[in-house]
Formats: sequence, C-alpha cells, structure tokens
Amino acid sequence: MDNKPLDPEKDHEVTDVEANRTGRITFLPDERDHVTRRPRTQDRGSRSRRRSLSQTSINSTRSRSVSEVPIEFRRLSYQLSESQRTRPVDDDDDEPQFEPVNRSSSKKDTKIDDNAEIFENLEFHSLPPELLCKQLGVSDADGLSPSEAAERLARHGPNALPHRRENYILKLLTYVFGGFCSVLWIGVIIFFICWRPLGDPNPQPYNLGLGILVLIVIFLQAAFSAFQDWSTARTMKAILDLLPAEALAVRSGQSVRVPSSNLVVGDIVKISIGNKVPADMRLLTTSGDVRFDRSMLTGESEEVEGVTNMTDENFLETRNIAMMGTLVTNGTATGVVVLTGKDSVMGHIALTTTSVKSQPTLIQLEISRFVKIIVCLTVFLAALLLFTWVGWLRKDHAAFMNVVDMLDDVMGCVVAFIPEGMPVGVALTLMMIARRMKDNNILPKGLSTVETLGCVNVICSDKTGTLTENRMTVVTTAFVDERMSAADAAVASRTSNTEPIRELLKAAAICNDGTFEATTLNMPAMDRLVQGNATDGASLKFVESVEDGSCQRLRDANPRVFAIPFNSSNKWMLTLHKTESSMEKGYENQIEAIDRPNFLLIVKGASDILLPHCTHYWSYKQNSIQTLDDDAKLQLATLQEKMSRNAERVIMLCQRTVTPRETLGSNAFSDEIREEGLSDLTLIGLLGIVDPPRKETASTVASCRRAGIRFLMVTGDLGLTGAAIARDVGIFSGSADPDTIHTIISRRDYNQDSSSTDVNSDWSQTSLLLEGPSLSQLTDADWDVICGYQEIVFGRTMPEQKLRIVNEFRSRNYVVAVTGDGVNDAPAMRAADVGIAVVSGSDVALEAADLVLMDKFDSIVEAIRLGRLVFQNLQKVISYLLPAGSWSEIWPVLMNVYFGVPLPLSSFLMIIICVFTDLFLSLSLIMEQEEFDLLDLPPRNHRKDHLINLKVYIQSYLFIGVMETICAHAMFFLYFYKHAGIPFHALIFAFESYSDGFYGYTADELTHFNTVAKASISSLYSSCNGAIFSAYEGASEPVAVS
Repeated sequence: MDNKPLDPEKDHEVTDVEANRTGRITFLPDERDHVTRRPRTQDRGSRSRRRSLSQTSINSTRSRSVSEVPIEFRRLSYQLSESQRTRPVDDDDDEPQFEPVNRSSSKKDTKIDDNAEIFENLEFHSLPPELLCKQLGVSDADGLSPSEAAERLARHGPNALPHRRENYILKLLTYVFGGFCSVLWIGVIIFFICWRPLGDPNPQPYNLGLGILVLIVIFLQAAFSAFQDWSTARTMKAILDLLPAEALAVRSGQSVRVPSSNLVVGDIVKISIGNKVPADMRLLTTSGDVRFDRSMLTGESEEVEGVTNMTDENFLETRNIAMMGTLVTNGTATGVVVLTGKDSVMGHIALTTTSVKSQPTLIQLEISRFVKIIVCLTVFLAALLLFTWVGWLRKDHAAFMNVVDMLDDVMGCVVAFIPEGMPVGVALTLMMIARRMKDNNILPKGLSTVETLGCVNVICSDKTGTLTENRMTVVTTAFVDERMSAADAAVASRTSNTEPIRELLKAAAICNDGTFEATTLNMPAMDRLVQGNATDGASLKFVESVEDGSCQRLRDANPRVFAIPFNSSNKWMLTLHKTESSMEKGYENQIEAIDRPNFLLIVKGASDILLPHCTHYWSYKQNSIQTLDDDAKLQLATLQEKMSRNAERVIMLCQRTVTPRETLGSNAFSDEIREEGLSDLTLIGLLGIVDPPRKETASTVASCRRAGIRFLMVTGDLGLTGAAIARDVGIFSGSADPDTIHTIISRRDYNQDSSSTDVNSDWSQTSLLLEGPSLSQLTDADWDVICGYQEIVFGRTMPEQKLRIVNEFRSRNYVVAVTGDGVNDAPAMRAADVGIAVVSGSDVALEAADLVLMDKFDSIVEAIRLGRLVFQNLQKVISYLLPAGSWSEIWPVLMNVYFGVPLPLSSFLMIIICVFTDLFLSLSLIMEQEEFDLLDLPPRNHRKDHLINLKVYIQSYLFIGVMETICAHAMFFLYFYKHAGIPFHALIFAFESYSDGFYGYTADELTHFNTVAKASISSLYSSCNGAIFSAYEGASEPVAVS
C-alpha cells in the first residue's frame, strides 16, 4: 500500500463523484427535455468543481431506467438542482436561521415549487457539525434536556407524518352506487317507470312501493358499508398504535428511548443496523460502514453510504443526511435531528402524493369470481324472460301479462338472484378479523395476510429471537486446551494469574457495542438492562459479573478509535483500540511519523469464519501464545462440536497488534484495516452462549405439524447448534443424526447411475441438516429431494441464502411463511407469501412483515386458525344464500312465465325475504365458531380449492334448493286445492284463463286466494330458510356423548 499522504482536494472530488452515482433520484423523460443549463457565475474552486461533477452525474443518470418514484419527489429534486445551478453563491451569505418551515400557501398548483424553494434554502448538510449544533442550541455530547425537548415539542408539534385527506364525496358515491347498488339502481328506475308513465292512467302504488323499498335497501347497504369502514379504520388504528415506534436519543447526557413522535429538532439520536431513521438527521459520527436503504424514496435498490461530510450541495442527494423512513442496513451512526414530521422530506412527499389504490385480496378475488358468475346468470335469465314475453306471451297470451307485469317479474327475479347480503358479509368478515386479531395480539397489515395463512404449508423460522427468547447467557468459556464453565472462569480470574482469561475478558468487554442502562447500574450484573444486541449483552454481563465495574475500566484503558460492526454477511465484528504506546505518541496527529505506535485489534465472530485467519492461540495450560498447528485445530474443532451439540452459540475472540501506515480517520486507514485486519490473528478463546427456547415454541411447532404445515429452521448459527435447539422444540422428532449434504450428493449420484425410476423408495426422508455454504453446489434435482424432507434445519445461512431457500420452495408450489426478527431476515420475509415478525424485532423486520406478533410466538397458530375459519364461514354464507335466494326464489317467476301459474311469490315478497330474512340469518354465520379443530385439516390449496366449487353448487341447487322449492310450491298448490277446490292440474297452463269466472270465482275472490297463497309460500320460505340456518348452526354445536 502506498504510504504517501492523501490529497484532500483530490480525494474530495472522487468521493463526490461516487456519491452522485449512488441513490441518485432519476427523472421522467419528459422532465429531462425541459432541463436548461446556464453557466456558473462563481469562482470558488472546490465548490464549483463539486457542482460541475454533480451536473455530470445527472447526465450520466439518464442512461438508467426510470425508477418508480412518486412524480412529486422527482420534480422536487430536479427543480432544486436547477435552481442551485443558476443561483450565484456569495461567500458572505448570512448564516441560516433554523426556524420551522412555513407552508401556509393554499395554492395547490404551487406546492412543488414551494418544496423546491424550501429545500434549496436548507444548509444543514453544508455547515460544520460544531456550528450546526451551536445554531440548533444543542450539545452533541449531552443532547437536549428533557425540559427543552418538551418545550420544543409543544412549540413545533409531534414528529408525525401528515394524514392524507379523504375524498368523502367520492367515498359517498362509492357507497351509494358501487358494487351491487348499481344494478339495484336500475331496478329502482324500472319500478318507477312502471309506476309512471307506463302505469298511466291508473298507476299502481305497488310499483311505487317496490321502488321505494329498493331505495331503502340501497341506503341501508350504503350506511352499513360506511359504518364498516369507520369501525375497521378505528380498530386498525388501535392495533397500529400498539406497534413500538421508539428512538434512542441522548437527553442530558443519558441515552434514553423515547417515542419517535416526541423527537424534536436538535435531538441527538443514535441509529444502528436494523433501525428505521426516525427523522431527517445530519450525521455527526459514523462507524465507517454505515449504509442506508433509500429505495422507498428514490426507487434505487443500491444502498447509500453514510458519511459526516457534505458530498453534494443538493440536500436530497448528499450522503451526510439520513432521511426519515429510510432503513439502516449496516453499521451505526449518531446524528442531530434537523427536520421532523411535515417538514421532513418524507413529510413533503406525504403532502404531495396521493394514496395508491389497494389491490384486491385473495378473498375479494374469490368473491368477485362468484359475483361475476351470479351476475352473468342473472343477465341471462332476465334476457331469457324478456325474449320469452316478446316472442311468445305477448302474441299468444296477450291478456295474461302486460309490459308492466313483465318488468315487475324481471326485476323481482334480478333482485332475488343477486346476493345482497354478500357485500355486508365481506364487510363483517373484515371487522371480525380485525377484532379477533386484536384480541389475540396479532397485527395483520391486510386481509389477504390472514386468508393466505390458511394456505401456508411451509414455515421457515429464524432461531434467535423467534424460536428462542433472545435472552442470551454465557455458560461456557473455552480455550484450545481447556474448557470450563463461566462460573469457574470467574473464580479462576480472581484466584490465579492466568493471562488468557484476562485477555478473554478484555476482548469481550471492549469489542462490544453494548452498554448498561443507566437506571440499572445499581442492580446485579446479570439483572441489568443492556442497550445493544443480545450477544453483546451476554458478553457484557459475563465480564461485569467477574468484577463490578470491570467493563468500564477496561474500556477506559483501551479507548476505541475504529470499528466495523457485525453484520449478517461478514459474521464478525472488528474494533481497534489505543494502547499506552499510541496514546503517548499521539498517532492521530501524525502523518509521516517514523516511530509509529501499535494499536490493539480485536475481532469476534463465527468460529468457522475467523479460524482460517488465525496463526497462533493462547494456551491456558502454558499461559502463553502458541502456534496454531493441525493438532490444535483438531482439538479446537472437537471442543466446538461439543459446545454446539449442547445448543451453545459459539463466539470466537481473536486479537492482533497492528501498526497502521495510513492516517487515523482517513479513508485509506479504513481500507487498510479492512484489507489487512483479518490476518495473522491470535485466537484468545471461545464463549459458549445459551439462548433458551421460548416456552411456547414446542407447542407451536407441534400444532403446526398437526395442521399439515412443515416447520423448518433457517438460522445463521452453526448447524449443530440449530440441530440441538430443533430437537428441544420438536422440529427434529427423532434422536438419530439427520441427513447432511453428503446424503443429498450420494442420492444424486445414485439417481444418475441407477436405471430405476422409483429410486426414492430406497431412501428414508426424515430429517436433514444443511449448512449455508453448501447450498451453492445444489442443483434443481437436489432441491426437489430437499423439499421432500419433512424436518429441515438450515444452519450458517446468510440473507441471500435464506432468500434462495424461500424461492426454491415457492417455485415448487409451496405457500411459504417466514418468521424472523432481524434485518437479515427481511429479504426472505419480503419474498415469502407471508412475512411474520415478532414485535421485539428490528424496524427493518417489522417493515418487511405482513403480520406482526404482538405477544407470544404461539399467536401464529391462532392466526392460521383464523385464516382457515374465515374461508370456511364465507363458504357457509354462500351455501346458505344460493338456495335461499338465487335459486328457490327464481322458480316462482319461471312457473308464472312458462307454466302460466298465478305468480306464487311477488317481487315485493322476494325483496323482503332476500334483504331481511336471508340477510340477517346469513350474517350470523360470519361469526360462527369452528365446527371442529381446523388444525386437523391440511392447508387449503388456493389454486384448486375455490370459495365456490362444483360441490357447493350441487349441494345448494340440486339438494337444498330443490327441496326448498318443492316444499314451498307444494304449500301454494295445497292451499288452492283445500280452500278453493282448484286442483294442481287446473293451475298449470292457466295463463289468462285465471280470471273472472275461473272455477266459478270472481276476480276479487281469485285475487284473495292468490294473496293468501303467497303469504303461505312466503311463510314456508322463511321457515325453510330458518331450518337451513338451524342446520348450519347445529353442525357447530358439540354433540353430547353419554
């Protein structure tokens, strides 16, 4: 590596070019055509050069595909860039005044221009950090005081995004004219036309009453839909309020967690991997490898590096601003809040963007499919009746039915055939799901999530924090030639002069991002709360339990100067610390020093990753550093296997003394440590950490397996550690060793050499243990075999390998759910059919999840049960409505039109039965409890098992519907025979002969008989419907067995 000093000016140029290549906001083609470039009028060298490079970067961006970014955001960035290019810069500009942005303008057409002007005037990113903090009235070390924060919160309001305005007029029109209401409005118009003018000169009040009745039905349905929207929104808001939204802020020198909505301008906030940025922040310090995912703002999938210096004069493009809502994908950083709520970039986007139309859920698609079938049948039947009247009845039986009577029959048929209760049933399903989910501490982000859970047949679960409590404890300390419990190690450190134990304790304390909560410092070490991840917390508590105050003493004696945080890809963490030599020589102020000081480098991480970089080890028995030969490696591997089989998570600690050539804090220094840090390491020892399984995990796994769902473990830990936990929780049911990658390869070779087509009969597919690195050598045929195993543990997996596992199962028509809590689980959760996160997980995991478990992990079982229950209850409702409305009530019209029988059931009674009798009974079915344990059923195949299938149609039409029709019409004909003496054969093909003089009766007497007969058939219809409903209800009642 070249040892010459870096040119700051040149290095700044290169950095700016790279900055503009990352996360650049792109424009639409028509926007680019209007770009005008004017010559610069400034003479400042570096600033002019940076702007020129920024302009060049924008030109280079044109070759990219346009990202799907809201148009307002793209124009905002564009206008800002243009205004900056044409605005002269004065070196003596006044210092900016940091006041809340005034957005009092009410002109919607100037909103984008206002935004551009707002961001153009911001200089948070260009001021030095010290000056910025001074302007904001905050100390970067102590932060704001609670009283000052409360005063600013009261003055400027909460850090919350503005709510989108609802178009209530459009909603009202949707309620009144949407869905089935549009068809019912046609009926209203026809009924009124039949009243007048077609009814003139003697209009029938009957037709007017029908029109009014249908109007009542429309407005009742609209009112219920409006109430459902209001109730569901209120319920979902209550559930969303349960989600944690906290930030780690510095108040009066103490790091405290505060609600994100309580952050104010000037707050010092700490963010780390897995967090969502709570407000627009100017970065003050970074870990050197901090990365942000700005894709939700820019549409660019490439991660953006976070730095402390300005890299672009465009506030939206510079990398020293962390924007609200973006995700921290790597590293740590500290920043000062500069914009909150509506003033933030996200806030302006929320003000200028419109809501995206939601996509229909699986249930809605199934219902839509059913409705289309019903509507098609309705239109066909109505057209058939009209053609029958026009082509036959109007000519041959003109006195039997006039146009008004025909239209009454047709519209009565339409109203009867349409399931008016279906929209209300769907609305109640939404309300039921929201309330039941809330009662069971489950947050679904959409209805489709719950329905899809009923189809899930594979669950891929993370281990740490999901299946386990994420409450880690160090139970074992080990060296190459010695293994002891944590308690014995603590005793040995006090009673003996063993150098390896002291080095192990020092490494565990200083290569650690965890800190004790200030409010728990007076408690025993093992009971204290730790800010940081569970692994750091376990190491910190272990060191502190040896001697109270030892962690802080070790950290003070070895100040950290550089760090590379742990991430799921590297699987290690590196820290660099000053020694007495480096502190005496003041290395940070030297560039060309000849006698360079030494620094202590500590690395901790996965043993299989770090061991290849180790050349020496600390020997406990010899109390000295020894060469790591093959015998020592074999001894270490045996020791590690024993620890892993005891379900211990093995953490390796290594050290090295380094003498960097580059300047501390420079990019070259960072590159040097990254390239040469993992070499010639000395292995200190191992920590065995136990994370006990959650109490409910075993029962959850058993319930899922009983429901026909395969429960797989996908963990970043060693495979043996995962296998040990899998046996404890029931994922591995047997005691025999699981198959491995060697089994898969052997089967592949056997299949290639064997001519037999049934080779699977020679292999027992029970349990399988695979390591992430071995997945790269698998073929599609291998994955076919792997997916056939019922019990699988994937160990030592990286995020991209978890993603591949999910995609392989989904490509084989499995419905996959992924559970997790960390940022490394997010890609797989997004790719899965259902992503499930626990509430204690990272912000990234919560963002990617479709379902959040607010309490215990076994809530997933109840969510699966509800997903299956929703589908089953909707089938009950439709199975009830089909025979009761769209089948049995059609036959009176058909009997009247084609067989000349006096109309057995009037349109008025059809509407009354459909809207009131059928509706209220069917709504009760929505709230039905499960008839039996739905977990005893296999998962539903959503590709084959539709909401309405041939079996339902046969049962509804050919069994229940026919039975109800025959019984009701039998009552109608029986009444005529018993009370009027008119036999069945006389009513058939009566047509216009059923008039004055028929069987010696006057027209008024015949009308009376027909009216009473209609009342009889109506009563029987209601009785039959009630009987059918009781049958459904009775199926849910437990049967007493003596």
